[in-house]
Amino acid sequence: MIPDSSPRPPWAGRNYSLLTTAAVVTSLGANGSLIAAAFAVLDTGGDGGDVGLVAAARTLPLVVFLLIGGAVADRLPRHRVMVAANALSFVSQAAFAALVLMGEPRLWQMMLLTALGGTGQAFFSPAAEGMLLSSVQGEHAGRAFALFRMATQGAALGGAALGGALVAAIGPGWVLAVDAACFAFAGALRAFLDVSHIPPREPGTGMLADLRDGWREFIGRPWLWGVVVQFSLVNAVVGAGNAVYGPLVARDSLGGAGPWGLALGAFGAGTAAGALLMTRYRPRRLLLAGTLAVFPLALPSAALAVPVPVGVLYGVMFVAGATVEIFGVSWMTALHQEIPEDKLSRVAAYDWFGSVALIPLATALAGPAQSAFGRTPALWGSSALIIVATALVLLIPDIRGLRRRDTTSKPSADAEGPLRGRGGRHGVGVGDGVGRADELA
Repeated sequence: MIPDSSPRPPWAGRNYSLLTTAAVVTSLGANGSLIAAAFAVLDTGGDGGDVGLVAAARTLPLVVFLLIGGAVADRLPRHRVMVAANALSFVSQAAFAALVLMGEPRLWQMMLLTALGGTGQAFFSPAAEGMLLSSVQGEHAGRAFALFRMATQGAALGGAALGGALVAAIGPGWVLAVDAACFAFAGALRAFLDVSHIPPREPGTGMLADLRDGWREFIGRPWLWGVVVQFSLVNAVVGAGNAVYGPLVARDSLGGAGPWGLALGAFGAGTAAGALLMTRYRPRRLLLAGTLAVFPLALPSAALAVPVPVGVLYGVMFVAGATVEIFGVSWMTALHQEIPEDKLSRVAAYDWFGSVALIPLATALAGPAQSAFGRTPALWGSSALIIVATALVLLIPDIRGLRRRDTTSKPSADAEGPLRGRGGRHGVGVGDGVGRADELA
């Protein structure tokens, strides 16, 4: 067992500390590998369409297996699901790195290996979100989530900047190898997570019953499915921009992988700054504040459409990262506050499923859209779609009305009243007395 003697706040338990450390390690590797995968394709003579196909190959199995992954994570010990998923990601990234280092990998090989990584993420993400949400309690939850995101986004800053520099200096293969090592180390840490606080599942339920139960929890809360629909569009265009258009604009106008890596690093710095802000800022209307903060996420696509000078792009990316983090922390706090613990992973799976469902299509069509309409109109269209989707979700009363409880007590699975079905309080909140990620938000 890992000793439990490190200094930390009383609300930051052992699980929270292990989860944060492991997430920092994987965030360092993953943000560098995003750049490395794109330039590995371009270095073999591939074009924007090929980059999009490799990116889509990762997200397609993520979409296909997410719901199953959520049901499995609420049925089996979550830490075992996470470790197994990390092992699969380690194998796939190590093989990808070996192919790149040994010669010219073929497109189908890169697609296959990234698909294996996406499969691992499909099982990992619901288990990880459920584990994190159950690792903190009470009024410190918002601060805990903000510090977690600040740590991981700070690692994203370093990973993206270092990854871009290493891709330019020594090539993408070594960056992919570092990412594989990060998965191995993080998986070893997650093996020590404690799941004894999670009540055992009642016997007799099957996988389909679990999925139906999770669907009822999801569809019965307008604020939940409304934001997921919103981010299915937002994440799709942001994903296409990061995976396809960004590297192409960087190659043609910004100076290559190094400046694009710094731009992604600026976004990571912004998210770290936004998370730092959220350790102090506690909006009462969680989702109203979070949703308003999504609008600046339209700025990076607009900046790439111009394209603006590199320095301006860095500033735009920083602002977008800082504001979207307000949403990220508010969203996690709302889920922690409103969703019963025994259903966290299943609800998280529907959240993830909706949020990434359109990314494979968007990344696969990014290249053809550029050919048909031009890169600049495609990027302006991305910005417009983010603005429209975010404005529409504000029409949902729950988005405007769901409020933070001063003391977070988890709703039970058989709770009645306003927390069941509609998922929030409207008008005057009960108990508060006063009249919303990733990778992408």
